[in-house]
Amino acid sequence: MLDISMGLIIFTALLFLLLIPILNNILYRPLLSFMEDREDSIRKDLEKAKEGDSESEELLKEAEEILAKAKAEASLIKSKAVDEAKEYASKKIEEKKSELAVEYEKFQENLKKQEEEVKSTLLSQAPLIKEALKAKFSRL
Repeated sequence: MLDISMGLIIFTALLFLLLIPILNNILYRPLLSFMEDREDSIRKDLEKAKEGDSESEELLKEAEEILAKAKAEASLIKSKAVDEAKEYASKKIEEKKSELAVEYEKFQENLKKQEEEVKSTLLSQAPLIKEALKAKFSRL
């Protein structure tokens, strides 16, 4: 049936043992070193990415701090502007009140003068008015 040749088995075993170191040097070692290099490269890239993440987190925190400071400063500027506007408005209101008070005093003085003039005119014309009234009553 099957013919087993011992010489062929030995030749195949020798060829196999000879091919193992040859394939190891030509194929397996370069392939393993390539795979190790690739693994190292991936590991380094991951470390750089983690460093970049931490760096970006630091930059984000710094940006948030700057933004918070800017908001606080804007709020302070806004409150100062509102206070200044209120102060300016109250000053203008006080000025206008004092102007109106002066004008009111002048108006009252003018009114008193006119009242005195009317009184003096009426008093000076009182005898004429009395006579005119007497004449009217006598007609009735």
